Amino acid sequence: MESLSFSALLVLWLAGLLAGFVDSIAGGGGIISLPALLATGMPPHLALGTNKLQGTFGSMTAAVNYTRKGLVNLREIPSGVVFTALGALAGTVSVQLITADFLRHIILILLVGVFLYTFFTPDLGRLDRRPFITAPVFFGCAGLLLGFYDGFFGPGTGSFWTIALVMLLGLNLRKATAHTKIFNFTSNIVALGAFFAGHNVVISAGLLMGLAQMLGAFLGSRLVIRRGTGFVRIFFLVVVAATIVKLAYTTYLAR
Repeated sequence: MESLSFSALLVLWLAGLLAGFVDSIAGGGGIISLPALLATGMPPHLALGTNKLQGTFGSMTAAVNYTRKGLVNLREIPSGVVFTALGALAGTVSVQLITADFLRHIILILLVGVFLYTFFTPDLGRLDRRPFITAPVFFGCAGLLLGFYDGFFGPGTGSFWTIALVMLLGLNLRKATAHTKIFNFTSNIVALGAFFAGHNVVISAGLLMGLAQMLGAFLGSRLVIRRGTGFVRIFFLVVVAATIVKLAYTTYLAR
């Protein structure tokens, strides 16, 4: 595609910065970055691939920052990483063969459920609690399902990971957010490889946004570390609500 103008590059940089900040706290950065890429006139398949490139920088930065601060124990999650990678690979291959439209209606219902449950359960994720299922079972099931979903479709993946880690594995919201970024990075890097193989990545735009993503993710993850679970809960609800509105608009109105 043609070279992007300076104004378009500036918009992409700002979108990457904001998306990295939002995504590192509650997921959902894609509702900012993907529309920005599409607004430059980039074809959808190139926008999706480029979005994975820039998103990988942000999820990696947040994951490293959370791990350094002791919110993630890497020795406990290798099976989750492996199953997430397998799921993401299957999802990315499958999206080349079948449409993602049928998923939109189901995902909207699930996201509304996540929002209402979190809103009406104010103590959810405030403290660690006893796991509902064992870690190996959780990581195997959640890794395959959510990895597949992220590779296949994507919106709301971070929200689903966070709420699953809180409800099923008993983590508090701050730890759940930290672990979510590990799995987001895993599925992002696998999907990115598939998009690269199909020559569906605009490297210059992806790298520019990626640098902004790193700064936004660093600032956002530091804020989570300092402010704790109450702040994460409010931000989580806002981002899930915004994702619901965006998906509802694209599914029912923008046609």
